[in-house]
Amino acid sequence: MNAPTHFPVSGLARPDATLDDKYTLPQGEAFMSGVQALVRLPMLQQQRDLAAGKRTAGFISGYRGSPLGGYDQMLWQAQSSLKQHDIVFQPGVNEELAATAVWGSQQLAFAPQQQQRFDGVFGIWYGKGPGVDRSVDVFKHANMAGTSPWGGVIAVAGDDHIAKSSTAAHQSDHILKACGMPVFFPASVQEILDFGIHAYAMSRFAGVWTGMKTIQEVVESSATVQIDPNRVHTRLPHYAMPPGGVHIRWPDTALEQEARLLQHKLYAALAYIRANQLNHTVISGAQDRFGIIASGKAYNDMRQALLDLGLDEATCQRIGVRVHKVGVVWPLEATLTREFAVGLDEILVVEEKRQMIEYQLKEELYNWREDVRPTVLGKFDEVPGDCSGGEWSLCDPAGHQLLRAHADLNPALIARAIARRLSQLGVPADVQARMDAHLTILDAQERAQQAITLKADRVPWFCSGCPHNTSTRVPEGSRAMAGIGCHYMTLWMDRATCGFTQMGGEGVPWVGQAPFTDEPHIFTNLGDGTYFHSGLLAIRQSIAAGVNITYKILYNDAVAMTGGQRVGERPEGHSVLQIAASVIAEGASKLVVVSDDPDKYQGAALPPGTEVFHRDRLDEVQQQLRATRGTTVLIYDQTCATEKRRRRKRGLLEDPAKRIVINEAVCEGCGDCSVQSNCLSVEPLETEFGRKRQINQSSCNKDYSCLKGFCPSFVTVEGGRLRQPGSSSQLPALDSLPALPLPQLPPLAPGQVWGTVVAGVGGTGVITIGQILGMAAHLEGKGIVTQDAAGLAQKGGATWSHVLIGATQDDIQTTRVSLAAADLVLGCDPLVTLHAETTSRLRHDRSRVALNSSAPPTAAFVHNRDWQNPAQQCASVLAGLLDAGHLASFDAEAMARELLGDTIYVNPMVLGFAWQKGWIPLSEAALLRAMELNGVQVDKNQQAFVWGRNAAHDAARVQQLLKPAQVITLHRPPSLQQLLERRVQFLTDYQDAAYARQYQQLVQRVAEAEAALPAVNGKPPTRLAQAVAHNLFKLMAYKDEYEVARLFSNGDFEKKIAAMFEGDYTLRYHLAPPSLGSAQDQADARKRSYGPGMLRVFRLLAKLKKLRGSMLDPFGRHPERVTERALITEYRQLVEQLLTRLTPENHALLVEIAQVPDSIRGYGHVKARNLAAARTRWQQLLAELDGGDTPAAPLSRAA
Repeated sequence: MNAPTHFPVSGLARPDATLDDKYTLPQGEAFMSGVQALVRLPMLQQQRDLAAGKRTAGFISGYRGSPLGGYDQMLWQAQSSLKQHDIVFQPGVNEELAATAVWGSQQLAFAPQQQQRFDGVFGIWYGKGPGVDRSVDVFKHANMAGTSPWGGVIAVAGDDHIAKSSTAAHQSDHILKACGMPVFFPASVQEILDFGIHAYAMSRFAGVWTGMKTIQEVVESSATVQIDPNRVHTRLPHYAMPPGGVHIRWPDTALEQEARLLQHKLYAALAYIRANQLNHTVISGAQDRFGIIASGKAYNDMRQALLDLGLDEATCQRIGVRVHKVGVVWPLEATLTREFAVGLDEILVVEEKRQMIEYQLKEELYNWREDVRPTVLGKFDEVPGDCSGGEWSLCDPAGHQLLRAHADLNPALIARAIARRLSQLGVPADVQARMDAHLTILDAQERAQQAITLKADRVPWFCSGCPHNTSTRVPEGSRAMAGIGCHYMTLWMDRATCGFTQMGGEGVPWVGQAPFTDEPHIFTNLGDGTYFHSGLLAIRQSIAAGVNITYKILYNDAVAMTGGQRVGERPEGHSVLQIAASVIAEGASKLVVVSDDPDKYQGAALPPGTEVFHRDRLDEVQQQLRATRGTTVLIYDQTCATEKRRRRKRGLLEDPAKRIVINEAVCEGCGDCSVQSNCLSVEPLETEFGRKRQINQSSCNKDYSCLKGFCPSFVTVEGGRLRQPGSSSQLPALDSLPALPLPQLPPLAPGQVWGTVVAGVGGTGVITIGQILGMAAHLEGKGIVTQDAAGLAQKGGATWSHVLIGATQDDIQTTRVSLAAADLVLGCDPLVTLHAETTSRLRHDRSRVALNSSAPPTAAFVHNRDWQNPAQQCASVLAGLLDAGHLASFDAEAMARELLGDTIYVNPMVLGFAWQKGWIPLSEAALLRAMELNGVQVDKNQQAFVWGRNAAHDAARVQQLLKPAQVITLHRPPSLQQLLERRVQFLTDYQDAAYARQYQQLVQRVAEAEAALPAVNGKPPTRLAQAVAHNLFKLMAYKDEYEVARLFSNGDFEKKIAAMFEGDYTLRYHLAPPSLGSAQDQADARKRSYGPGMLRVFRLLAKLKKLRGSMLDPFGRHPERVTERALITEYRQLVEQLLTRLTPENHALLVEIAQVPDSIRGYGHVKARNLAAARTRWQQLLAELDGGDTPAAPLSRAA
């Protein structure tokens, strides 16, 4: 079953393109992301210096964080290329110390000349917005001190304008301005390279540190860029430098540095901006009257907004619209700005977040004569007739908001603002009509959004098998605080966790609370990466304050949130032993280590008095710690589950030959396994006897915490391996299928951009699909921009990739598909496809949706056993948003699982499906070549693509090939008679025919009584009889020792295991029968593991079922069994009494009363807890039946 992996590439514009081009191509065009451009930038700078006759080196240091979370990994991957250019990468312990190290690279000028090996060292500092805040002290000192003549520094700030992967929205412009650092704001991947060259040149010329503001929409976008060391021509202006110049020196005083910065260096930087036209007008005409000024992403969105309004360059020139692009947002060069403003009546400043350009522009134009000075608008609209001073003169200017300062902007918001101002100024009728037409589309799209009432969110969650599923629990009566890292997600889980701090402040808020509360103690979570970054100082503060707090250091052996980097910024990491020694040296009053493998600490050099416990004793250990005065520390040692999976795939970690399987016949569907494990790989399984549980073998990371669920249905399969799909002779080989017709691909007209949104679940390859589309477009020589959403969303949350394809690169203005502008949505997950982020891009007559109709359960299922999958509802709502024929769906999840053995191949299957529909303007050769270049599971991904094509061409044939029976079988709810027949047979096997007849007779009596009621839709009602059939059966077929034994030994489960596994394997059964413990201690009982010999015991027990309930029953006197038998009698009495009160008016209420036993699920203490809740519910319903009065005594007892 092999997909075609050999295909012609001669027709591709760039057949020789590779993924390595971004770092190794000397000159030409390469496809790369903004982060990868930051890797290539220092190489280009070193090449330029070498061509100028200077031998320079580079130094890079910083700290990871979205949107720069993967920068350090890419630098490590490019080590060989960086080394060739004498570039050293040394990640910082934290951002502040990294900045200090970069400052040191400029201080080489202090060293004796004869000891210096290079003419200069240029530096790059990087960090996300909060890291900028942390580094301000260094930035101010280093910027005032200056740079070396052949050095120079760029501080790359990663801003998260919408707090997508951050605890707060962030804007670094104002911070960098306060440090006196000029701020570049690139609008594209190409500009990251180009502005980077200018930033170095400015830094060297003016002696300043330069800032480069990056945001996700730019730095995490990918595009085809021009690579050429000589592409950028830098012009050094004529500027009178002060005596001694502007560069770093020693000795040097603080006031001399300040004077040099404020009197010379910043003006030299302005001269550089002016000489190199870094801010420039891009559209102008002879009679301009309305100006628009913007930078970075806002500039892209503004250009797209103009096009959406029908205002192309020619139209703008005709109606008098002038557009100015700002490359350096601070300081705003005044000469260029005034040249732009000359002759204008009004200027609209388009920028995200708080005003940066707007206030500078107003200041620079303030002293112009009133008759030539234009009105400047930005965040707020003009108040008619009010010339008293703009928004600052108003008590509440919010009512006049034009372009919001919070969150972000998009082309739709900007289009409305531009249209509003142009309409007030007056434009020709044809232009007004075009603007009105686009606003009508936006209005219709907003109405469509408001009409969507189905809520189907995917909340980010811990990965399957994540250590945090266990480590973040706290004892009953305690609470915890969160911090930075994956464990931040406890804030929306059932972990009694509230409040959080900035990175490195974990637990310290308690220092300010403890003196004023009677609460004696609190827990706080602290990630191992944060501990190494700055968290040790927080522990020191708590110790110094003498507060009672327990720090839980979550040692995952990886910085999981940003990609699994090693803790400690070095290959060997930072060990538990090192952390233990440090916290004891700081003065922690008690230290314990908890691990999933405590045996590895035998003989370890832990500090004296340190105890080591298995993770199963976590609750007990935490109770001891909260009773201990002072600052205590618990190190929870368990490797990140995702990192384990990575290491196992690479052969760096043993992959245990042990998997968990649930016997769904034994499973009660109580959900205790989900509660105990908090794991997404425990999924619902719908059966004829109700909802049960199953383990998703594809996503399971072998943590085994679900075994703690108090249920005997769990079996571990040790040895052997999962059967590979396709080994069955019934499954066809791809090359045996008829050749598929080639679809008619959509043409790309000049200036047209094909917008595609890939919508799916984080961690399943959504971004990979975007990159495959991007590389395929690059191979074909088309214009391409992709924009990916990484970060927190990758933890099982909603994830998107935006892909924009044009005939040329210049056709593409922005990095995201605009509102109501998607041509195609690849709906890899129906819930994410219905998310507002996706549906806002849809336009009923333009957009097509290729939809996977199945959806894995969301995190809501973990603690809501009755959660209903809204996948089908999502498909129905989507169909209502689109014209006929614009939605095509298929069950990609089932196909991927059955054909390829893993649902990870859903996304390439959806890609192939959409391509066969003719909805992707790229050739099959380019797409398959892009998959080959991606280099991950190439054959399987290409097979998935071809299977998707087959599903699009002939879905019925594919279904017939997979499961012929599915084509003709209609899945309808079983009739009452069918329910009875199946359950009578089951109860006969359970006990005997007489036992089954008792069941059958009562259900038939209910059916007869119910038949006397008025017909519903021409048929006698059966809801009450069906409810009794389900629930009486549930009670009568209670799963005691005999029944569990029968369900394991009747052969069905053995057949299931044989169908799933091959090779030599053994089974182990995980049991905690009530006969091994009292009712009181079952809640604390631990299950025991029994080997394959247990099957013989099961067979023997199954034969003894006739003893059930008799005087000879050795298990029958256990309180749990007594209660189960009593429940049957009580329920039968209840049903008999309900029949005497049955009327058409109370029929629905009686059905609800009869259904209550369905909630009595589980074993032992779990079942007892559910029974107590059921009795309460029964009392409520019976009181309602009696009109609010207390029900009669017999009825009460029956309940």
